Order: sequence, then C-alpha cells, then structure tokens
Amino acid sequence: MSNVLEQAEDALQQNNWCLLHQCLQQVFIDRPAQELSDSTLERALELAIAVLEAGDFQERWDVAKLIPAFGDRAIAPLIDLLRDDAADAEAQWFATRILGSYSQPDSVMALVKLLQTTENEDLSSMAAEALAQMGTPAIAALTALVTDSDTRVFAVRSLAQIRRAETIDPLLTVVDDPQATVRAIAIEALSSFHDPRVLSLLVRALSDPAALVRQEAVVGLGMRSELAEAMNLVALLTDRLLDVDLEVCQKTAMALGRMRTQAAAATLFQALNAAQTPTPLRLSIVRALGWMETAIALDLLRQTLLCLEPTTPLRPVHQEIITVLGRCTEPDLQRQAAQLLIALLTSGHALTADPAVRRAIATGLGALKQQNALEALMELLTDEEISVRLHAIAALKALDATTAHQRLTSLVNHADVPEALKQGAAIALQEW
Repeated sequence: MSNVLEQAEDALQQNNWCLLHQCLQQVFIDRPAQELSDSTLERALELAIAVLEAGDFQERWDVAKLIPAFGDRAIAPLIDLLRDDAADAEAQWFATRILGSYSQPDSVMALVKLLQTTENEDLSSMAAEALAQMGTPAIAALTALVTDSDTRVFAVRSLAQIRRAETIDPLLTVVDDPQATVRAIAIEALSSFHDPRVLSLLVRALSDPAALVRQEAVVGLGMRSELAEAMNLVALLTDRLLDVDLEVCQKTAMALGRMRTQAAAATLFQALNAAQTPTPLRLSIVRALGWMETAIALDLLRQTLLCLEPTTPLRPVHQEIITVLGRCTEPDLQRQAAQLLIALLTSGHALTADPAVRRAIATGLGALKQQNALEALMELLTDEEISVRLHAIAALKALDATTAHQRLTSLVNHADVPEALKQGAAIALQEW
C-alpha cells in the first residue's frame, strides 16, 4: 500500500493527474476501504481532492466516482472546496455534485448556503439538483428556514428548484407572504404540480396586486390547457390581456395561445385589432395565434393582415403576421398559409409596396415549400429592389432547387418571355 501512495505522491509532484487517479484506484483494488487505516484514507482523500482541484474535466469526472468510497470523511474537504473563493468553478461544480450523494446535515447546509450566495448559474443548478437528490433531509432543512424572515426568500427559492411533491406543503405556507417575490416564486413552483390545491391558488393569484405574481399565475394556468373548458380558462385569462402591466398582457397572450380553442383564438383576435392595443402586445398576440397552428387562427391572421391599416406604426405587426404564416409546420396549414401569402403578393394590396413585406413573403414561401409558390417567386425576380430579388432566389432554392433551376433555365432560353423576367432569371442563375 505504501508503494502505491508513494507513486501517487510522485504523480502529484509531476502534476500527472491521470497517473494519480490510477494510483488511487489501486488503493481500493488492493483492499476494501473498511480495512484501510485512517492515515491511509486521509492521505488518499487529500490526493483525490488535489485531482478534483487541478485536473481536467475527464480526470475530475473519473476521480469524482472514487470520492464517495471515502465515506463521510469526504464531506469536510468538499465543503472547504465550495467555500474557497479562489477555487476553480468547475472543481466546485464537481464538489457540489458529489455532496449530493450525502444526506448529512453539514452537506445539506453547505449546498443550501451555496444556493444562497453563488452567482454562477451552473453551480446554482447543480446545487438544486444535488438537494433534490438528497430528498427529505434537504427539504426538511429548507422548510425550517422558511419560517425565518431573514432566510425565507432564499429558502423558498431553493425549495422551488427541487421540484418534488414534498415541497408542496412548505410552499403553500408562503403563497400569502407579504413579499411579492416570495409569493411569485411559490406560485411558479406550485404551478408545476398537478395538486388539486394549486389550481384555486393560481386563479386567486390572477388578481394579486403584484404584477410578478400575476405573471406566474398566468403562465401556470397556460400550462393547464387540458382544463381549458372545464375551468373556463379563456374567460379567466381574458381580463389579464388588459392588465396594466404589459408583460402580464404578453404572458396572457402566450397562455391563451396554448389553449388552442376557438374561444381563445377569438379573444386574441379581438385584442389584436383593438385600437388601444400597443404594438408589443400585438406582436405577442400574432405569435400566440401562430403557435395555435389551427385553420381558424390562420384565417384570423389573414383577416388582421387585410384589415389593419398599412401605417408605419403597424408595419412590424404586418411583417410579423407574414413571418408567422411562413413558420407553419402542419402540412394542411402550410398549403393554406402559402395560398394566403401568394394572394397577398399578387393582390396589389398597399402592404406590398413595402420591400420588407415582399422580402418576408418570399422567405415565408420558401420555408413553406409549396410548389404552387414557384411562379409567384419567379415574378419577384423582376422586383425593382435587389434585396427582394435575392430573397426570392434564396426562397426558390429552399422550395425546390432542382425544379426552380430548370424553370429558370427555361425562362432564359425562351424568346417569348418578357425581357424583365428573362433578365431576372439570368441573374438568378448567376447567383445560383
């Protein structure tokens, strides 16, 4: 055994972490941990921590598998590594991960403290995962901290990240907390559980005086689309489309989009075309109708496109509708969307006077990959704006490169083709 440790010491002096790990493996191969002396285990543990502190990712990964074999004696040095401000963040990540295998009070509190203090998202995420792995001991420790006003926010935030059913009861105790931040964190976490007590809380939170809490309630109810009819969620959420806080309104639009019902689509359409609706909310509503991916939602977008005045303030809304139409993924809806865009392009509508609109239509038609868009895209090759022509060429390639190339070649070689189209086709072939 002494020879193995001597080799490990030499490897440490040479910064040969791979060899050091091999030596540590040999320590446990030669004899079970319970048969090793305390001094041997202590020194081997120090060497293992050294690999954790200075090795590369793979070497740290390998030695991390060995450290639990040292038992509870590994907890203290791992905690020391977490508290070391000069320690490498990756080494601390591994220490956090290993501590998750211990359910001792010291390891629980160390991870709780880390969650409270770290600004590193990876460390915070791993600490929450480690606490969740610990289960009941971690939840019990955090629940005790919830009762203290000095640690309540941090404890609730930690419980919220664990996402286990045992956290429901302690989170329920703070849904009426004086601090809006605490209420919001609790509502957000509780909304992920299908517990019968949660739904009534979410409905009540829709009227919370704090916008942050109302946002979380809206998002939580939006994730329960299966209850849209049973709970009349569209009616419950409609008022929040008129919320004094813009972000609450936008979250509500997204939540209604997840309902995918005719009533939700009609509610969004009404708000989209209301004169007092601000442009940022209109954009969110357009996206929500697009996410629905229903024929009704697409038709409502078409109506909006043709009815909204083509004024400069509303130009982003028009462009967003065209963009959303081009993102349809359902085959039947792709055909419907392509027909809408082609009809708009060939209608002479005032919107198409804007080159940005024509570019967006070209891009959308390319993405939808409908063969009936081929001729409309060919016509765009004669557009006076070079940017529109380039978008049309890119769309033709995306739609069907082989067929488009053959059609372009045919246009160039036919004498009876209008000169502007022939020139556009020739330029397209050069750009191909």
